[in-house]
Amino acid sequence: MIVRPRDGRGVRARPARDEPGATVRPARDERGVTVIELALLMPVILATALLIVQVALWFHAREVAEAAAQEGARVARSAPFDSGAWEGAATGKATEIVRAIGPRLLRDATATTSEKEPDERFVTVTGSAVQVIPLLPDLAFTITATAGGPVECFRPDDGGQDCG
Repeated sequence: MIVRPRDGRGVRARPARDEPGATVRPARDERGVTVIELALLMPVILATALLIVQVALWFHAREVAEAAAQEGARVARSAPFDSGAWEGAATGKATEIVRAIGPRLLRDATATTSEKEPDERFVTVTGSAVQVIPLLPDLAFTITATAGGPVECFRPDDGGQDCG
């Protein structure tokens, strides 16, 4: 439909309601529906975003625990075979790594040592990941990482197996 403006300067086209691309206002009974949809969907969107952040923090805390356990295991494996001080040195190194990398990320971190065989030493780091939503105290993300291996020692070629 062609409409001539009142000032007579030119001709402009105005779309009619039946033409494609014409803007049609919604009926009065549909007004406010978007607000209701947003009110219903926003908690789901926020919960999904917080869940993604929580999973990312859990993965990072797990990496911190694994790095600390590996560093503690390196100290434990390289300590002298007959030394009784390797446990304190290994747990101290693992705790130091947790404090250096992620002290607020891996809460209540503890390091323990163990020997599975006389010449194998292991370090285990246990802690809990920080919670994004503290309203759920039962939802604790406990993280445990263990690393270790054989003690590094010289074994002669004459068939000797004893490191001590």
